[in-house]
Amino acid sequence: MLFRPVRETDLQDILDLSARAGVGLTSLPNHPDRLRARIARSLETFAGLRPRAQQGFLFVLEDTELARVVGVSAIEVAVGLDEPFYNFRIQRTVRASRDLGVYKTLETLTLSYDHTGHSELCTLFLDPAYQKNRNGLFLSKARFLFIAAFREIFSSHLFAELRGVVDSGGRSAFWDALGHHFFEIPFAEADYLTGIGNKTFIAELMPSYPIYVSLLPEEAQRVIGEVHPHTAPARAILEKEGLNWRGSVDIFDAGPVLEGETDAIRAVRASRVLPVHQGEMATGRPCIVANQQFEDFRALLVETDAHTGTLALSAPMMDSLHLADGDHARLVSLLPEEQIA
Repeated sequence: MLFRPVRETDLQDILDLSARAGVGLTSLPNHPDRLRARIARSLETFAGLRPRAQQGFLFVLEDTELARVVGVSAIEVAVGLDEPFYNFRIQRTVRASRDLGVYKTLETLTLSYDHTGHSELCTLFLDPAYQKNRNGLFLSKARFLFIAAFREIFSSHLFAELRGVVDSGGRSAFWDALGHHFFEIPFAEADYLTGIGNKTFIAELMPSYPIYVSLLPEEAQRVIGEVHPHTAPARAILEKEGLNWRGSVDIFDAGPVLEGETDAIRAVRASRVLPVHQGEMATGRPCIVANQQFEDFRALLVETDAHTGTLALSAPMMDSLHLADGDHARLVSLLPEEQIA
């Protein structure tokens, strides 16, 4: 399994993946032209042809035996600079009456732009047939080695907006209780429009005043800050790396926004750069190893022990990573509890 930047020839495989992703993954629309444009934007970002506000890196996980893309993940460099990036911020307000002896803490949803200029982890999706052998961990975390290698590109703050609770028919209880009343279109249509980049209607129609959570139906209240069952593993991965929920949710399905300081993320902070050579690998713990090349960034999941201060890799691994003896690679343990000494 090889983690690498997207190519133009990956379009059909990614289109097939997007058809499996379902409603709620707005950044992976099942639309050939939009996906082609997304791929082109990534290629132009790597080539230095896009301004910061439009920069986004798209990566794929390739089954090299089948020469097929089976997963995608991405990083947006700085959101909200060209157009607002909206979230709801959950805030608490207190109402009290001394005469009645009533003291009430109430939660409100307030439209916010808190993540303007921040880097975003997004578009994480793995073919269900490949959700094994730690492929999901690898696909999500390999991005952190790219961030660590080219730290100056990214902001000091990272976040990930996770897919909220949507049933098998594409219905969102939160949307039905709130967004539907302002937009008068189905959740799937609103989700699709944002996925293809049409977000103007949000500013035009979204309520600008705080909304009291207690006024929403109980079903809608229950899903605020909760994730789609298929997204639960992704949430666990990010939380173990140091991101956490601080009260921001998606404005459509109320999925949580996990966030954290970039330099505090475990895989960024703990990664090491080591010289590599071809040789017999020392058996050990699962690790992600990546080259230090920008446009040709590549990463593999290996089992190794680099306690000697150098990293031995097999010839096929060296070839896959486009490394030669004496080159340097970045290494981090796959699991937080297995730090490399």
